[in-house]
Amino acid sequence: MSNPNILISGSGIAGSVFAFWLLRAFPNANITIVERDPSLRLTGASVDIRSSAVDIIKWMGAEQEIRTQTTNEEGIQFVEANGKAVATLRATGRSDIQSITSEFEIFRGELAKIFIDLIIERVKLIFDESVDHFEQRDDGVAVKFAKSKEVKTYDLLVAADGLGSKIRGMMLNSQPHEQLHDEGVHVAYFTIKSDLLQGGRLAKWYNATGGRVVFLRPDPDPAGRTRGNLINVTTRGDIETKERLNKALREGNESYVKLMEEMFRDVGWVAPEVLQGMRESDDFYCSLFGQIRSPKIHDGRVVLLGDAGYATPGFGTSLAIIGGYVLAGELLSHPGDVKTALERYEEIMLPFAKSSQGGGNAMQLVNPQTLWGIRIRNASLGFVTWTKLDRLAMAVASALGFAGKKVSMPDYQWPAK
Repeated sequence: MSNPNILISGSGIAGSVFAFWLLRAFPNANITIVERDPSLRLTGASVDIRSSAVDIIKWMGAEQEIRTQTTNEEGIQFVEANGKAVATLRATGRSDIQSITSEFEIFRGELAKIFIDLIIERVKLIFDESVDHFEQRDDGVAVKFAKSKEVKTYDLLVAADGLGSKIRGMMLNSQPHEQLHDEGVHVAYFTIKSDLLQGGRLAKWYNATGGRVVFLRPDPDPAGRTRGNLINVTTRGDIETKERLNKALREGNESYVKLMEEMFRDVGWVAPEVLQGMRESDDFYCSLFGQIRSPKIHDGRVVLLGDAGYATPGFGTSLAIIGGYVLAGELLSHPGDVKTALERYEEIMLPFAKSSQGGGNAMQLVNPQTLWGIRIRNASLGFVTWTKLDRLAMAVASALGFAGKKVSMPDYQWPAK
């Protein structure tokens, strides 16, 4: 497979990073990327880069451009209803020991553009198209496209089509939602056309009872904007609230906006201004905060990459970058042996992804449901930051190898540029 013929479904971060490294391994590779949207989706919330993904962006020569496009967020401040600070967790300014705010905090759309620009001239990018069906063959995978109805054969089909991957469902002969682990967290994202942080570079996090969170993040736009998040954290037993949120998700943005207006109208702090900003925003979207726990991430010549195979909120972007690098590296290390390459990719990535996903109840622990629970949480955070135990804990974790844990992967012998 000196000149592999590859189809990537999805033009996001995972697919672009994989294409970059595959072209490094096989400069004459024939890569087609199909994107179901009519154009590149260059919107989205803030994401960050951690662990081995930091090394990979440096090897790609993308580090400086990413630093230029970061949000310049300086940390996160927890506040009470009157705006008084409870605790402040500042960014460390380091890539080996990072706090909640990463050294590489960047909006998803900016990062996606940086990666796609590195390959755009060397791949075939088809918009408004997707995979309708595929059929495994001994020497390839035959793909039927949804819109054109064409059938073409490829050496490998890479599913980088996100959380609700249709290809994952077909590969596992199941419904895509069957691999989704619901963490009980729903998030609305939007840009507020005024600066509610008053020029500050600290993000602000406010908790109200019932697992309701108002989270504001700075926007680098000099015109003065704020990135708003309304978060609902539900417990396992709160089936009624969870169903209301899921129903609004299914019905679409307007339904979800109305539900947020109802649920957050009495929470206090700057909620009225946030709700007005949400109503007036032009980039609103909402989603379920969930993990993908797939029993396997390849079958024959079909392979899952990024969120399609191991979505992990808070670490998913880094996993997507690492996964793209490892998949290309294994194809480089096993030329002509797709089966072994994909087996090695799964052996490396699946255990690492599972270890990064944890128990799935972290948000419930950090965001209490009751006023008494919020007060205890605030007191604990205040004590930890006042005594600087947060910095000590990060330093100890790093020394013991827990913070910034990296994936164990071979030293791939990439051809010289």
